[in-house]
Amino acid sequence: MAKVKKAFFCKNCGFEAPKWLGRCPSCGEWNTFAEEIIARESGSVPAVAAGPLPAAKPQRVRDIRESEHVRLDLGNAEVNRVLGGGMVPGSLVLVGGEPGIGKSTLSLQIALAANGLKTLYVSGEESAEQIKMRAARIGIGNDECLIYPETLLENIVAQIAEHRPDLVVIDSIQTIYTDLLDSSAGSVSQIRECAATLLKYAKSTGTSIFIIGHITKDGSIAGPKILEHIVDVVLQFEGDSNNIYRILRGIKNRFGATFEIGVFEMLDAGLRGVDNPSEILLTHYEEPLSGIAVGASADGVRPYLIEVQALVSGAAYGTPQRSTTGYDARRMNMLLAVLEKRVGMKMFQKDVFLNFAGGFKVADPGLDLAVVAAVISSYYDRPVAEGVCCAGEIGLSGEVRPAPRTEQRISEAARLGFRRIIVSGYLAKGGKRPKGIEVVPINSVDQLPKALFTE
Repeated sequence: MAKVKKAFFCKNCGFEAPKWLGRCPSCGEWNTFAEEIIARESGSVPAVAAGPLPAAKPQRVRDIRESEHVRLDLGNAEVNRVLGGGMVPGSLVLVGGEPGIGKSTLSLQIALAANGLKTLYVSGEESAEQIKMRAARIGIGNDECLIYPETLLENIVAQIAEHRPDLVVIDSIQTIYTDLLDSSAGSVSQIRECAATLLKYAKSTGTSIFIIGHITKDGSIAGPKILEHIVDVVLQFEGDSNNIYRILRGIKNRFGATFEIGVFEMLDAGLRGVDNPSEILLTHYEEPLSGIAVGASADGVRPYLIEVQALVSGAAYGTPQRSTTGYDARRMNMLLAVLEKRVGMKMFQKDVFLNFAGGFKVADPGLDLAVVAAVISSYYDRPVAEGVCCAGEIGLSGEVRPAPRTEQRISEAARLGFRRIIVSGYLAKGGKRPKGIEVVPINSVDQLPKALFTE
């Protein structure tokens, strides 16, 4: 009989070591190694309840038949957009997010959507009664959805094989375990083995599986990194718990574009998709205020306008303060250094505070021009001219570079009634521009104040 084989795994990155280590050589974290059994005595491994999965055979490329790639409508326009038009049959989708952000609500809304799909909702965190209470609050009337509170993988696979659903929702992968391993649910080996088994079943039977995953304190998907490599799609559910708006962002997608976003509004009756994010990200004031600028951003193929707020005041202490909400602080410090060097603004004497409306986190370099515009407006205490927005990236030498998808940003600004948009002068000429909006090109950041304050 074979001996029990054990190994040590890093809980943070999944690195395997034959002995315990104080510091992980892969991710550098301390005290993250835990001992797990990876092979038991021969003859002690239980059989999988569903029986062996269908075996695949090698085929020539010319003999492989292409299907029509008919995507499954999940009954949610925002989720369908992020997935690239719907869920591909036989795909494995992973959704991660902070606790309480709305992952379970979103997954239950997808399971209960009246879209003609036979759905099995597997919950390892809630009882059937709790799910029923949440379903009644959401108010989506698909009474045919199957609810199955279970954590043992063998039983879950057996029920999937018996009922043959079109879509399986698992909440969450950290609560599922298999009898093939002796480690506890949520460990590195359990997550890896359960995800691999679900992937093999999905690919061999064409069943689409939607998985909810936890995240660590630093915001990454909990479990081994191989979990993100195994699945076909990785979605990140973001948002401020103090704000009602949520963003579903595509990080990895084998069947569509990455970095696509879907915007939701958290209400008492669940999550509601927001068709026009620009309306919620723009604030209307009775009179112009300084320190406020509008930037034209784009995530994936979706353009939207967002309001940037900046406050520049005299530094009360020797070291000026720098604070940002929803924006990279290092990027802001770089832009402030450019203003000091190229425009002559004495930023080393000023405290600077930056905020993006709606609690959104943005990383679009095309918003550099809007950030600088808000800082300049607050520095001189002069409001930006009405109906003006910005779209451009700023380099270290002060040059203004074209933002990605500038033409779409211009069209979005024109649709919302803006009269002028400031862009890079290096933007390629030509193309059909929308009517009713003036495109103001600038080549360097020192030309921005004149473009901002000219009526």
